[in-house]
Amino acid sequence: MRRRDFLRNTALASGALMIPAFLKPFEAFAASDISGYKNLVIIQLSGGNDGLNTIIPFGNDIYYQKRKTIAINQPDIIKLDDMQGLNPNLSALKEIYDQGWMSIINSVGYPNPDRSHFRSMDIWQTASDSNQFLSTGWIGRYLDSNCQNCTNPYTAIEVDDTLSYAMKGAKLKGIAVQDPNKLYQTTREPFFKDLVHEHDNVNLNEDNLGYLYKTMIETYSSADYIQQTTKTYNVGCDYPQTNLGGQLKMVSKFINSGLQTRVYYVSLSGFDTHVGQQNQQGRQLKIYGDAVAAFIKDLKQTGKLDDTLVMTFSEFGRRVEQNASNGTDHGTANNVMIFGGKLKKAGIYNNAPDLSQLDNGDLKYQIDFRDVYATLLDKWLNVNNSLILNRNFAGLNFV
Repeated sequence: MRRRDFLRNTALASGALMIPAFLKPFEAFAASDISGYKNLVIIQLSGGNDGLNTIIPFGNDIYYQKRKTIAINQPDIIKLDDMQGLNPNLSALKEIYDQGWMSIINSVGYPNPDRSHFRSMDIWQTASDSNQFLSTGWIGRYLDSNCQNCTNPYTAIEVDDTLSYAMKGAKLKGIAVQDPNKLYQTTREPFFKDLVHEHDNVNLNEDNLGYLYKTMIETYSSADYIQQTTKTYNVGCDYPQTNLGGQLKMVSKFINSGLQTRVYYVSLSGFDTHVGQQNQQGRQLKIYGDAVAAFIKDLKQTGKLDDTLVMTFSEFGRRVEQNASNGTDHGTANNVMIFGGKLKKAGIYNNAPDLSQLDNGDLKYQIDFRDVYATLLDKWLNVNNSLILNRNFAGLNFV
């Protein structure tokens, strides 16, 4: 096979630039003790999930006044307190909530919000101000900051075939791995294998080898480590037969097999509910709730829940008042859901959204999303958040 044919036809051609430079040392610490190793799992709900019909402020009459046909009927709501409750499609999460493994943070956003899907997602993934354009993601900068010497390298894996902006740093990047076996088999294709071994004894730097060849060699090494580490572990719990269920099942396999990965990233789309919201959002919320509940119960059973923190976010919420198509349009502040076995403040973290004091029909944010990130960085990943977020954020107390 000619090189240009290989680059055009092989799956690695599209993913090569996503491969991190710090994966090669994996073999050196594959057998090390990882008890107490903390994992962060990020779930992205793409499209702008409607937070008001997710964590429902049923105790506020304004909710029903503004949403005459799409509001969730009170008898159907899974009550959490006198003011708020879960969408009935999230019924699988009630047990998780009752066990103290779930925290709900209301009214999360940022100043001068942007209602564009693409721009707002960029802001969340890069942790920028609304008028600031950054070329690196917040997790990527965490890798850059924390892995420069690679004496104890960390990594980040996205269970997908593409890598999100959040995972890309200036020097280091996460890796997109949807199927470890497929990645392994791809790197064992004859041309790829011969190319790697041809340069085994060459000093790897971008001047004499080229970045593409360099990442191919690192991919070869990484694919072997990931495949060999995970192949002996079989997930024992049942997961829903959905894409998100499969992604979280793979994360469970990674965590429980001992893969030394600090950050995992998965996503679920379909939340842009301008028309016929109740059914559309309901389907997606059920996919989300069932998959997360299975994942949390699985980690509890394997003893990994205390060492795992899960954060769910969406790029923005929806407007308070429904539109004429029985849906909702792009809004601003939203809720963030946190799951884990060692939450310092479980349940509802702060007050329900204020529906009487709106900003041109939109919720006013009360908590900057970067304070959520700061908490994850400072208290979970053990790195000073100001190094990643470009200035210091006080953080929160959910962990």
